[in-house]
Amino acid sequence: MTKKSVGSVSIGSVRDFPERLGKTVCVGDMEVAVFKLLNGSIRAVENRCPHKGGVLSEGMVSGEFVFCPMHDWKICLDNGEVQAPDTGCVKTYQTKIDGEEVFLLID
Repeated sequence: MTKKSVGSVSIGSVRDFPERLGKTVCVGDMEVAVFKLLNGSIRAVENRCPHKGGVLSEGMVSGEFVFCPMHDWKICLDNGEVQAPDTGCVKTYQTKIDGEEVFLLID
């Protein structure tokens, strides 16, 4: 079995990401919603809600969740799970902060 390698792509400085607001980052053909939480951590998820394709980077952030701007679906930024009573999931991406630079880990 071959182990998949994980690459990293610089997506900007920590200062490029305002707290509790989303920012759209394009990496190749991927569109990722990136959020800086109040605790300074950076979360990244697929930028489309599984319900009707709402742009998640335009959603409101509360704690570890983003609310889809189209129909208010609540999505966990840690694991991508849509919260009940709605169902679904978005892809999540790991991030790494090295000094002031933010990296998106991709496989």
